[in-house]
Amino acid sequence: MHVNSESFVQDSTVAVQNKTLQTRLRVLDGFIVKRNLMFAQLPDGEALRDRARRIKEQTINNLDTYLARFEENVIRLGGTVHWARTGKEARAIVLELARKNNVKRVVKAKSMVTEEIELNEALEEQGIEAIETDLGEYIVQLAHEKPSHILAPAVHKSKGDISELFADKLGVANLKEAEEMTVVARKRLREKFITADMGITGANFGIAETGTIVLVENEGNIRLSTSLPRIHVALMGIEKLVPSLDDLAVFLKILARSASGQKMSSYVSFITGARRAGECDGAGEFHLIILDNGRTRILADEEMRESLYCLRCGACLNVCPVYQKIGGHAYGSVYSGPIGSIITPAFAGLEKSKHLPFASTLCGACREICPVRIDIPRILLKLRNDWSTGKHHEGGPPLLEKLAIKLWAFAMRHRVLYNLAFRVPAFLQGPLLEDGKIKKLPFALGGWTENRDFPALAKRSFRSMWEDAGKVQ
Repeated sequence: MHVNSESFVQDSTVAVQNKTLQTRLRVLDGFIVKRNLMFAQLPDGEALRDRARRIKEQTINNLDTYLARFEENVIRLGGTVHWARTGKEARAIVLELARKNNVKRVVKAKSMVTEEIELNEALEEQGIEAIETDLGEYIVQLAHEKPSHILAPAVHKSKGDISELFADKLGVANLKEAEEMTVVARKRLREKFITADMGITGANFGIAETGTIVLVENEGNIRLSTSLPRIHVALMGIEKLVPSLDDLAVFLKILARSASGQKMSSYVSFITGARRAGECDGAGEFHLIILDNGRTRILADEEMRESLYCLRCGACLNVCPVYQKIGGHAYGSVYSGPIGSIITPAFAGLEKSKHLPFASTLCGACREICPVRIDIPRILLKLRNDWSTGKHHEGGPPLLEKLAIKLWAFAMRHRVLYNLAFRVPAFLQGPLLEDGKIKKLPFALGGWTENRDFPALAKRSFRSMWEDAGKVQ
């Protein structure tokens, strides 16, 4: 997985100053309002979240058994199963299927896992036209950008931006309303659907007991991608399994509510093998690629394992105060926001994404809204500790930071030093104060005040005030 998080500090600094971007991101507030409303109307909503978490925990802890059962059922029903250890292997499988079947055009459904393995780029290198058919994905593809949100890929763009993009790329000018743009995109994509040789999708869920993949959407493009082309290729991470259809019912009740504040997505497709004799639509071939790409490393780590419970609903992005200020592109990864800050280091390595675990206020809003209650703040702290201690990588924090942490730890163990650590700075801060705040720190500490002011340190410590209160009593 390509990760460009080395420049996170610079990119996020630029994004923080982009007030236009933050205005556009406010549309996500509507998702939160609708989400809360939909869960309030669900009598057993919190119980369903607990049950969903238990199902994911039980499935992930017995993943080998469920994967074997799932594979057996897919094959029994006429599908072909391919296993890919890495994104490179998954790309090679798709390209080989395309070569054998003389595929020239591919229509793609919205899929985070195909973004993860950079499948579009691999297809284009081989001269195969790959068209994103989800409207948001289509927009960012035309703009040669990456999605900025798991659910809403083009949330960073305004109607005006999209109108200009369609004028430049599609030759259709003066579009004012979203409905007009949608009509233009639909007309362009219909011809692509009809002439495509292969449809590629992800999979929201895989049902172990039936060998079924489940796809949820609101636009109908996934149904066209799976039914019109002669070949359907689905890519699925190993963590997407649930044991049974009864278990699936739990997730269908909470996924759309968490993602977009809907009771249910407009379309829910159950794909069980290829087209059978007597059926009038559906792909003649069904290929399922089951992808690892770092997931077994997460599975082997008991502290990280619950990140595999993620449903990719995007709710944690919607409530994250950091994401709301910088958007998705600053993260430098296809997975942004709180969930991206824990799975990107697991997938790509902490040394490539060392800034992401620190891109959080640890407010806990992501944990509260997660439909399966993933404890994202705890995992973020674990990754911060791994980086600070040099675990799993060379280097670690700068020497000055290491020294500061050691001095702090030493002072915390000695009361006299601890008291001095607050009394001396409070006494010396006078020249730094401006309007009652510290607006600029000297030397290497100056970076702390580039984007924030610090309140003045209290002249008296809480301990001393507590002691006085005790004397009064």
